[in-house]
Amino acid sequence: MRTLYPEIKSYVTHSLPVQTPHVLHIEECGNPNGIPVVFVHGGPGAGCEDYHRRFFNPDVYRIVLFDQRGAGKSTPHAYLENNTTQHLIADMETIRENLGIAKWLVFGGSWGSALGLIYAQTYPERVSGLIVRGIFLCRPWEIKWFYQEGASRLFPDYWEDFIRVVPEGERNDILGAYYRRLTGADEVRRMAAAKAWSIWEGRTATLLGRREVIEHFANAHVALSLARIECHYFLHDSFLQADQILSHASKLRGIPGVIIHGRYDVVCPVQNAWELHKLWPTAQLRIIADAGHAASEPGIIDALVRATDQMALTINK
Repeated sequence: MRTLYPEIKSYVTHSLPVQTPHVLHIEECGNPNGIPVVFVHGGPGAGCEDYHRRFFNPDVYRIVLFDQRGAGKSTPHAYLENNTTQHLIADMETIRENLGIAKWLVFGGSWGSALGLIYAQTYPERVSGLIVRGIFLCRPWEIKWFYQEGASRLFPDYWEDFIRVVPEGERNDILGAYYRRLTGADEVRRMAAAKAWSIWEGRTATLLGRREVIEHFANAHVALSLARIECHYFLHDSFLQADQILSHASKLRGIPGVIIHGRYDVVCPVQNAWELHKLWPTAQLRIIADAGHAASEPGIIDALVRATDQMALTINK
């Protein structure tokens, strides 16, 4: 089984102003003359982590990581204004142009899979390949499954903790109730909601609960941006047309692709990967038998590292 490449530091970081007041944090690592790859993190609002650099052979790839608007080290933190899917797609193009990259491999998981797919559908000529994991297609039933009824039946104990911050009279619309608290003026209430939201996701992200994953999601900085930005996007249908990603799947033709999904993914059910593959049959589909949603699970790591190694050979042909 493959594991992550050794720890690596960035060789340069950038602060890129985009639409006021947003400033994006960008880092590059690996081989400056290697195959360009852009890492598209999840959430939205999760930000990049150090281990995200390690899915790629640093001798082969020029690895570009960036924190999306309001996430990670990008500023202002957890900021919602001028923060939509269309803004993020434009930001990816701005980054590519500023770094002088003609085409790059797009690598994204969860929300990052959605953003990566939409970017590839918008700019197919700029994409040398796609590796997407934990497929999220931004459809209303997916949001209802995880935030209203569905996953709640698999994790009733964790669900009780998640809805505790919402009065019983508002529980017919969990998303709306959370949005009011996450955008309200009461800082204590806002932070309590953010932590409950984020911990729910951290507890359900892996096949077997992992303390380090839950602790990461419970971190106040991570929780605030993740909860506020996710809720902002999901309340607005991720700023997409109905079923936009699947209806535009034909635009992925000709792009080499790998789809990786955990069989027991509760955050984003494996049905998403199956439906995407049926409309993009030239992409390889790998369903990992002993994994949930997180990129840090051993089977997912193995599949992702094999995919980046394989894609390097495909792109260099």
